Amino acid sequence: MKDVKQDKLTGTLAFRLGMLGSITADLFAERIAVHGLRPKHAGLMALLASGAAASQQEIARTMGVTPSLVVGLADHLEELGAVGRERDPGDRRRQVLTLTARGRELLALCTSAAHAIDEELTAGLDDAPRAALREALDVLAARAGLPG
Repeated sequence: MKDVKQDKLTGTLAFRLGMLGSITADLFAERIAVHGLRPKHAGLMALLASGAAASQQEIARTMGVTPSLVVGLADHLEELGAVGRERDPGDRRRQVLTLTARGRELLALCTSAAHAIDEELTAGLDDAPRAALREALDVLAARAGLPG
């Protein structure tokens, strides 16, 4: 027997995940704004910390944004002392971004904020449903090509 809730837009996973995602993104943005950061800044620092990309072109491809946006994000992070820019010794036309000690501190603050939001969002769940939710989201994220 089909659940009546699923017949409504508001009962679909697409709608619920979208709305919860929007709420969560707003909470995260609010929490890290006190450090002069936006979520894309945190994403760029996480990408640098992972070692997955370093040049501004690679970062733009990996993040799925325009190179000019990466330049703007990097400019702001450089002003905060979070990233450094260096010329690639193998290709002087390329600039490589590196995460500084201050960048690692800011990334740790962003990670702490995200963990606190995780706790708030799942406060009504016992350990088993919380683990099941995390596992299901891991599968969906992997299928979407998101980093783990």
